[in-house]
Amino acid sequence: MKTFLVTGGAGFIGSHLVEDLLRRSARVRVLDNFLTGRKENLAAFRKEIEIVKGDIREPAACRRAVRGVDHVLHQAALPSVPRSVQDPRLTNDINITGTLNMLVAARDAGVRSFVFASSSSVYGDDPSLPKKEGREGTLLSPYAVSKLVGEKYCRVFRDLYGLNAVSLRYFNIFGSRQDPSSQYAAVIPNFITRLLRGERPVVYGDGEQSRDFTYVANVVEANLLAAEASGVGGEVFNLACADRITINDLVRGLNAILGTDLPAVYEPARPGDILHSFADIAKAAAGLSYRPSVAFQDGLRRTVDWYRERRAAWDKKR
Repeated sequence: MKTFLVTGGAGFIGSHLVEDLLRRSARVRVLDNFLTGRKENLAAFRKEIEIVKGDIREPAACRRAVRGVDHVLHQAALPSVPRSVQDPRLTNDINITGTLNMLVAARDAGVRSFVFASSSSVYGDDPSLPKKEGREGTLLSPYAVSKLVGEKYCRVFRDLYGLNAVSLRYFNIFGSRQDPSSQYAAVIPNFITRLLRGERPVVYGDGEQSRDFTYVANVVEANLLAAEASGVGGEVFNLACADRITINDLVRGLNAILGTDLPAVYEPARPGDILHSFADIAKAAAGLSYRPSVAFQDGLRRTVDWYRERRAAWDKKR
């Protein structure tokens, strides 16, 4: 039986990875400091996993977490472009120093593979569409810098030490368990919960900026494919659905699913946000045999259902 370490396993994506790994009868260990991760995300399978409470900024915690592990799925990070603009030092400490600590620990423990969660933000201001690996522009935020540095470290650790480290560039992942309450909340849970409360969604910019929204089940599948793939160490792969959705399209789609008719409120664009994000996934298809299994509309309906069910339960407790 293989043992997987999921860093940031109490977070949105990490907890989905944990759940799927258990379904596949793997042994699962989680490393999380619960800064952004939530214990309730793991409550349903707490007795089936090992939790190491620790911080990736602490080398000793990283060494303890990787002991006896076959594969590392490194999801732990401080997310959010706006948050990185406000506090670049904290983003650097967690996303760069923390990732380096994990790579060193994984190398020393002799793990079989290391999968790093990168981001489409590394494409910066490159205007070409679709976004293709190796064609990056000028970076627009400290968060983007931190993710690109993580990719470079993965490549160096493959070249110097033979560590099978792979980077996946996530494109706007969404699904259940995303926290909609933070000021840094991702757009889809934020919009859904606002519409459920009868409030108009807030759009930064004119709403014609586009995103390649990717349902979380596709991320889970890609991570496991990358962990088991051979001959891809040091490589970077886009992880998306190769589908282009504007923010205005998203507002209209959510209104249609929810049966509401609430137009957006438009605010000035935020610094650091990219204008368009649309992925070429041919490299992931060839190198990882990746195909998105859940399309945008299907994933959006599943996500709306999840938030709607929990909204109803919350109302009953009031």
